[in-house]
Amino acid sequence: METHASQRIVEHFVTKYATPLSILAAGALVALAMSGDPASRTLGVSAPADVQAQLQESVLPTDGAALPITWGDLGAKLVEVGVIDPVKLEALYKDRGGFPAEYQKMIEKNVNEKIVITNWNAGYLLNLLWALGLANSNPILEDASEMMNPAYGGAGNFASTGGWMLAKGDAMDHYNMHQLVMLTADQQAIVDRVSRNIFRPCCGNSTHFPDCNHGMAMLGLLELMASQGVSEQDMYKTALTVNSYWFPDTYLTIATYMQQKGIVWRDVSPKEMLGAGYSSGSGYADISSQVTRPQQGQGGGGCSA
Repeated sequence: METHASQRIVEHFVTKYATPLSILAAGALVALAMSGDPASRTLGVSAPADVQAQLQESVLPTDGAALPITWGDLGAKLVEVGVIDPVKLEALYKDRGGFPAEYQKMIEKNVNEKIVITNWNAGYLLNLLWALGLANSNPILEDASEMMNPAYGGAGNFASTGGWMLAKGDAMDHYNMHQLVMLTADQQAIVDRVSRNIFRPCCGNSTHFPDCNHGMAMLGLLELMASQGVSEQDMYKTALTVNSYWFPDTYLTIATYMQQKGIVWRDVSPKEMLGAGYSSGSGYADISSQVTRPQQGQGGGGCSA
């Protein structure tokens, strides 16, 4: 899966950022470790294959899921300011089956149709949104934020910053530097509020502390949704959909847990599922210990491009 780190990227990141990794709850290697089976699991009765297939289709539709946003010319702007070096990006995907026209279009042209996330493009969208979250100027990334807490040695020591190697120059040359998605005060308040309630299973932090690639990408997604007038309720719904494609094993397992409680996936509360009790590293570990993972080999999300 595209979100898995290549050996080259992991070695580079570990060498350059070995000391900060000991600090980060959401460091790259934590997420990579969580992509496999938990160390201990209470085995239950496996569901029949057809039930598993139905469950997977409800969480990860084969045809993908349309997101309530358009990308516009953000890709071209990210290239223009140097957050994305198209040569580096294309080189990265040469080892992953090539760089299709769809990918090229999103960094060159004005893409006005709704974004559709699929198993095939989820990793690429993760990288584009990661670049957006990293570079877009937002108070969540500024001096009073968790990212700027002196206790962590500076914002450049996180997986979401030190791990971004697809820019022209250093990633921190672009951190919180570019006016790409402009928000009103009310829109910013929504992003601030919602970001505190969305967690990711590679760590215990919310999107308000975007110290890994998934957190930074989710921040970019929230900014984009708020700027385009997406309601708070739909922001949670969309975030759950996107997290599910980024962490398929996690949300198939959570869906199985909810199904065992008599709640089908379409009826769950997205906000609840994204909360610390389900989507943080510790919350998911507790849930996964109570069920058998419904699918094997779906993969998880690493913290590299």
